[in-house]
Amino acid sequence: MFVYVDRQRKASLPWATLAIVIACIVMFLWLAFTPDSERWLQFVREWGTVPARLFDANAPLLQQLIELRWLRLGTALFIHAGWLHLAGNVLFLMIFGVPAERALGPWRFLLLFLLGGALANLAEAVILPNTTRPIVGSSGAVSAIIGAYLGLFPRARLGLVLPLGMFLEFVRIPAPLLIGFWALLQIAFTFVGPAFGAVAWGAHIAGFAAGLLFALVSKPAIARRLRS
Repeated sequence: MFVYVDRQRKASLPWATLAIVIACIVMFLWLAFTPDSERWLQFVREWGTVPARLFDANAPLLQQLIELRWLRLGTALFIHAGWLHLAGNVLFLMIFGVPAERALGPWRFLLLFLLGGALANLAEAVILPNTTRPIVGSSGAVSAIIGAYLGLFPRARLGLVLPLGMFLEFVRIPAPLLIGFWALLQIAFTFVGPAFGAVAWGAHIAGFAAGLLFALVSKPAIARRLRS
């Protein structure tokens, strides 16, 4: 899959996207080479988003503040459960993140990633408030970036290489059509649930909606930045 962006302006280095990718890879490698599996699980439970702990009414407010429990909505974004989990998020982050960052600017893009991802994790925690399984991965944040991409580039076309018979055919499909199909799949999988694996589908939907709204609200500021 390829994304076509306007190349009239001089392309700047998408350092925010690269920094997020590097942080996720470094965190994954550090955890992967942790010799003690129990220590690995403890780290994931400690820094992932655990809904039952997040909404623990029995814990005093001071204790929750000291333990920075709500910070886990953000730290969970950089923890991945496996190579496929990491590779999928990194791939979509690079495809949609680079053009989105160049439009939004690096600092606004970082805000989108962190805020959109945190809101996505919060939405999934609200859906499953009593679960003790940690929510990890940047899927919700990547979904927010996909939503922002749609809001920023509604007329863009995404290039796909599709197998047609014995040949590979390159086709360009309107972004709203392809992303809309992706969004419908997330909604469908939300109702199917565990049949398609332990995936936080609700976080994908919430992140997508947050990213789309973020892009629409940011458009005036983006226009001012591009004119300057």
